[in-house]
Amino acid sequence: MTTHHSQAYLKFLNLVKAIRDLPTFPMLDAVEQSLLESFAAVWHTGKQITVLEAMHMSKEISPSTVHRRLKTLRAKGMITLVNDQIDSRTKYVMPTALANQCFDQLGQCMDAANQA
Repeated sequence: MTTHHSQAYLKFLNLVKAIRDLPTFPMLDAVEQSLLESFAAVWHTGKQITVLEAMHMSKEISPSTVHRRLKTLRAKGMITLVNDQIDSRTKYVMPTALANQCFDQLGQCMDAANQA
């Protein structure tokens, strides 16, 4: 017998899959998705993430892989790199409007699943 919570979670997963299958949603591999979710958690607190910090955020993903994925996330329009105003050698990883739109769509999936 499934509980209300398990039904809501399964509905959420199905809604997320449907959103991610839309042509307007960028195709992200598992590493890109994981990184973006980690970044979003930090951005939500109002903090900025330097490229160097991003490269060392995950124990499961090597810094060189993170660096490559930063390039692919940038090419897919999900992040942008912004120079520090004082030290131009420091770059911050920032969400784009597309990333914020994707977060909004995923949040709507959570709302819909909770109304189940």
